[in-house]
Amino acid sequence: MLWTIFVILLILWGLGLLTGYTMGGAIHALLVIAIIVVLIQVIQGRRRS
Repeated sequence: MLWTIFVILLILWGLGLLTGYTMGGAIHALLVIAIIVVLIQVIQGRRRS
């Protein structure tokens, strides 16, 4: 689920850069949040192993 959200946000961010249309800074803020969450999940996954 987390990876799906991350990929969708990444695609929307890329489309926003290509077309010049962004919903304010919302897409960029959500992308940064998604990257932080993914990094936290990766770090926690390595600690548990």
